[in-house]
Amino acid sequence: MGSEWPVAAPLPRRTSGTTGHPNDRALRRSVGLYTAQFVLRQFAKRALHGGNSVAIPFWLTKLLVRTRLARFTPRARRLTDGGTAYLKYYSDRVLAAPVEELLDPAFVPAAPNFDVLDLNQPTPDAPAARGAVSVGRTDALCAPGRVPVTLPELSKAIADRYKQAGRTVNPATDILATHGATGALAAALDAFVNPGDRVVLFDPCSSLFNLGVRSRHANVSRVPTWVEDGRLRYIARDFERAMRGAKMLVLSDPNNPTGASLANEDLEHIAWIAGGYGILVYLDESFAAFRGERTRTFAAMPGADRVTITAGSVSQEFGQAGMRVGWLAGPRHLVRACQLTANLSAPYVPPVCQQAAAKLLTEPMAPEAAQRFRSKRQYTLDRLRAMGLEPEAPSGGYFTWVPVTGLNLDGRAFAERLLREERVQVGPGVAFGPSGVGHVRVSFATDDGRLREGLNRMAAFVERLRKPEVPAPKTEETSETAVKEKEQSEEKKPAFSRA
Repeated sequence: MGSEWPVAAPLPRRTSGTTGHPNDRALRRSVGLYTAQFVLRQFAKRALHGGNSVAIPFWLTKLLVRTRLARFTPRARRLTDGGTAYLKYYSDRVLAAPVEELLDPAFVPAAPNFDVLDLNQPTPDAPAARGAVSVGRTDALCAPGRVPVTLPELSKAIADRYKQAGRTVNPATDILATHGATGALAAALDAFVNPGDRVVLFDPCSSLFNLGVRSRHANVSRVPTWVEDGRLRYIARDFERAMRGAKMLVLSDPNNPTGASLANEDLEHIAWIAGGYGILVYLDESFAAFRGERTRTFAAMPGADRVTITAGSVSQEFGQAGMRVGWLAGPRHLVRACQLTANLSAPYVPPVCQQAAAKLLTEPMAPEAAQRFRSKRQYTLDRLRAMGLEPEAPSGGYFTWVPVTGLNLDGRAFAERLLREERVQVGPGVAFGPSGVGHVRVSFATDDGRLREGLNRMAAFVERLRKPEVPAPKTEETSETAVKEKEQSEEKKPAFSRA
């Protein structure tokens, strides 16, 4: 086989006056690069046209992707569904996947149509006499060993929602059902992030973003943000510096934990930078239903439409976290990579849950429900300000960001003492990024009675912090005889009160 390798033509003989000349060195570099590309291309064609009998080492796969020669190979076209320009975004886990076997119906068959008598069924029908619950033939779609399916009714409901917002999504190829928004994030990180890659996060942001990126051994680059009249602000220069050389930007709008939203001009700036640098954007829109003012659809903006995947869930808007139904939407070449990683780690979102989620998505939030959340937001802000605190005014979501450094405590100490002394739980700000050390996150998503009682107890706690002479209530952690006193006392502190 060695005699078949092409041999580079000899370079022209240099004259005595051209040794080391820049033009001569450039000529040798270009000839060498052309020869290397020709050799790699021939090897790739031989290996990949030979079918499964010819194994291609992973180092060569990486080299072909880096030199952009992989786009000429049939395997790359099968892996990306024709979008070979997206290969540069794929993680090693996707590139190393056994694509031929995963796409071969002999290895992973698709669920047959209802008019097919399935004698290859991997799971038995549950007899009704044993008390089984039947949800129809849709159970066959999530049988082990079958290609995982996003139900058409769920894909259509999601696509219709995006259409109302001015974004066109193909329900057949551009949507992937996941196990909640957390499953969507895991699938995207597995599909695109390698160890050592750099991922940009806003500070503060969801703790799951940071934990997910770091668990893939990637590097985190944070962009400081602040809240101004409900708007999430950042310094453009810092953002552009962080984006240079990054692999992905992960963000949510409205922001968690501050509840601040990005304005249209900020979304346009992010789209321009991400599109110009060719950086993937993962946008979590789970809290979009709670946004105060409607903004333009980020994924439909020029520059962002080719590099953005959005995530959603029925957990936040509809309060149905137990369904564990979320989704990813974006260019099919990106969704295809996410589907591959999800299929290998967390496939088969139960069809009955997908059906229920599709039903919910056809019923948008009622105006009175949105008004109720706005009233609870204002009530929470008023109560916190009455305590002498200065919460950031959110414009979306159901959180408020509260600084507590004026009480001579950091966020973690404040949250721990509040839980220990008053049995009220808030989120320590340190979990959301370095800028949150002196903050806590207060949620007003709970029912009215618990919210009122929790804020009452929090007000008493803050008053004791300002007046140390006021004794703290005895708890199991602060009194050795607390257990005996609790048994003897008939009046127990209520978990909540609607009074």
